[in-house]
Amino acid sequence: MINKSVMKNMKRILLFVGCVCLSWHLLFAQEAQFSEMTTLEQFGGPSSGKYNPTPAERQRIAWWRDAKFGMFMHWGLYAQIAGYWKNEKIRGGEWCLKLNKLPIEEYRKLANYFNPVKFNADEWVSVIKSAGMKYLVITAKHHDGFAMYRSAVSKYNIVDATPFKRDPIKELAEACRKQGIRFGLYYSHSQDWNEPDGYGNNWSWPGYKRDFDKYLDEKSIPQIKELLTQYHPDIIWFDTAGEITEARATQIAGICRSICPDILINSRLMLGKPKGLPLTDFDGSGDNEAFPQYHNVPWELCGTLNHSWGFKQWDTDFRPVKELLYHLIDAVSKNGNYLLNVGPTCEGEITESYTCRLARMGEWLKVNGEAVYSCHGTVWGTEYGEYRQVNGKCKFVASPATWRCTSKENNVYIHILEWPADGVLNLPELDGKVGKVSVLGFPKEKVKVKQESGQTRLLLPETAPDSLVTVVKLVMKK
Repeated sequence: MINKSVMKNMKRILLFVGCVCLSWHLLFAQEAQFSEMTTLEQFGGPSSGKYNPTPAERQRIAWWRDAKFGMFMHWGLYAQIAGYWKNEKIRGGEWCLKLNKLPIEEYRKLANYFNPVKFNADEWVSVIKSAGMKYLVITAKHHDGFAMYRSAVSKYNIVDATPFKRDPIKELAEACRKQGIRFGLYYSHSQDWNEPDGYGNNWSWPGYKRDFDKYLDEKSIPQIKELLTQYHPDIIWFDTAGEITEARATQIAGICRSICPDILINSRLMLGKPKGLPLTDFDGSGDNEAFPQYHNVPWELCGTLNHSWGFKQWDTDFRPVKELLYHLIDAVSKNGNYLLNVGPTCEGEITESYTCRLARMGEWLKVNGEAVYSCHGTVWGTEYGEYRQVNGKCKFVASPATWRCTSKENNVYIHILEWPADGVLNLPELDGKVGKVSVLGFPKEKVKVKQESGQTRLLLPETAPDSLVTVVKLVMKK
């Protein structure tokens, strides 16, 4: 039998162990300061995906691979709701119609009041350009079925059904080309909650036997042809490919290439994993989810600036600029692009909560853009962690997100996200000797490099020169 003294000591030990575990949990929680987009569980080991483009395919996507940073825009009738339905807060943003099973007849009436009189295409594109973004992808038709352009296929469009009577897609296409921004269109080719034959609406027409091919032939494909013929976009960005088989995807891709031979098509064209080139040009990770490791196939991370795609008045939890820069740098380090979303209001405004953060990103890119634009990913395969014995098995254990690496020609760029307290950053061994070392934007700052014992050590200044992200440039000897 255990006496009371032993029991008390055991309780003290358990309490101590519990406190230690909690302390370590809090420590790592503080280190992993970025939100749900930080996914580092499996980085390391061999890179993923196979990529064997023809010279023509490589040339087609070359501008996009150099661009690295683009703007996503979700704009439609859902902006009129702005997160409220009949004075009650609802979820969903651009998905509010489906998630709340709203009556389609009542939702359609929003078009009677949709009048974005403050919309100015030139101003919008200026915001994009000042943010350092190189391309735009905007919703021409989202899942609600409402076209944000003049469509002869369906009168359910912004020109024919609203008091606005203008074609913002046409105006944006012109403004983008005038200001040197590549232009892309998002089109929901399968999901259409306004059509009984479209995919996704399972509440408005109970018992109706849906004819998906009819929807494709009579609305989806004709509108895709309209968009390509009228606006000649550089990108066609498909989404939620319910019931889009490989045969249907091949048909749609063929139509797109016949009208715009150099158009880029994303991997959400079809269900499952596309066969790759020449059907689609680039992969996409999940919404707000970066790939966990270097991905050989060109890919794109699409993410929100707050937590909504379409404008919601009550979503005021905007991500810090440092976090947004992390997602951009992280994507580039893994061979990807970053498509950052903005949800304009029903009046046609991009609010200050968006613009102030975008402008700050643009300021940082003016100084550090050479470490982002036209860059390749990391020169190492496992810099974000190491293999350790975990429960008797060798597993990859991710490190906190403290730094990232991008590269270009014989230059290696180290993006330091969290400044080391002791001024020393330990990196894996580099293939070759470092020649010149500099800090982008801070030519007077001195950094020493020591290459020894199978590692690379950066001896840094006491404090970070840049309060957001400091970039150390290593020029390798040829």
